[in-house]
Amino acid sequence: QRPERQPVLVHCLRGQRETGVLVGCMRQQQRWSLVATFDEYRRFAGSAASLLDLQTIELFGGASTPPPLPPLPPLPPLP
Repeated sequence: QRPERQPVLVHCLRGQRETGVLVGCMRQQQRWSLVATFDEYRRFAGSAASLLDLQTIELFGGASTPPPLPPLPPLPPLP
């Protein structure tokens, strides 16, 4: 299996909103549509959803967002 295709657990102790914004920004990097990204955010944020969070996700995924960075090369072996 390819490690880059494995599931990822994203969790925080404060609540859904912070995690939702992080995942929403990640979805924008994955080139999800805003509609799909917002639907997922609202589904998990529930009544805690906020317009400011949605604006943050939208601005993060704007045209000024640079492409994802390539993976770092492996570290050389220790002497």
